[in-house]
Amino acid sequence: MSESITQVLTIVLGEKNVKAFDRILSILPTDEFQILSNDLALDYHNEPAILNSIIAELTHAGLAFDNCIQSPRNRRKKLLICDMDSTLIGQECINELADYAGVKDHVAEITERAMRGEIGFDGALRERVRLLKDLPLSVLQDCFDTRIHLNDGAETLARTMSKHGARTVIVSGGFTFFSQRVAEAAGFEHHQANILLDNGSTLSGQVADPILGREAKKTALEHYSKDLGGPEAALAIGDGANDLAMITTSGLGIAFYAKPAVAAAAHCAINHTNLVTALYFQGFKESEFA
Repeated sequence: MSESITQVLTIVLGEKNVKAFDRILSILPTDEFQILSNDLALDYHNEPAILNSIIAELTHAGLAFDNCIQSPRNRRKKLLICDMDSTLIGQECINELADYAGVKDHVAEITERAMRGEIGFDGALRERVRLLKDLPLSVLQDCFDTRIHLNDGAETLARTMSKHGARTVIVSGGFTFFSQRVAEAAGFEHHQANILLDNGSTLSGQVADPILGREAKKTALEHYSKDLGGPEAALAIGDGANDLAMITTSGLGIAFYAKPAVAAAAHCAINHTNLVTALYFQGFKESEFA
């Protein structure tokens, strides 16, 4: 096996399954694998063509799994930079706020088009925020308390990477009211998002400039990774079109239950498991988790 072309394949099953895991082990051409989590996740090194054939065979067998093929060098990243809505949390905050204003269906349609990259993010955000005009500020906390929930693995991902010395950052096209609280709940050090403007008691229907969108996320990646070795030292995770530049510029960009264009451009994708898989993709063992 030539070291110059050897890459590492990480396979993570949708759930712990002895039979499915044994099936994976049975088709590996050699026994040079490393168990990351019993009956769930492993690393295997070989030539890219062989690794791709393994993925094809497992897919044909109907197994539910996520995978990543990459260089075995510098896998553990020094920066974790994540989108928030529909990535760290299961909701789109602006859609939930729109429900309080009675315009959720309309706003959700615009959100979906923006996330697919069919319309510009900045204009779409301003249009949606205008529809929130006159909502009482108390709605924000009620929305967070009753509707916003961390996705599985979000806290384990952030706290494990912090434990092993990485910087952790949320960059969101959503709002600072929510990103601050999600950062605290999940264990992120830094957060950036858009600022909703208000008159002291209700939302004004406006958002502060400049809007944090696709290019701002890339700029944040470059800023936070500058003293860590640059974007190559970063792991970026997101699901929408405004995450594309951040994902493709990073050393490891992961599409999380993402829109098709994002999944196609990312280095790896999570479609069957949860955010803990981003740790396995870096070679972490379950015993190393925070």
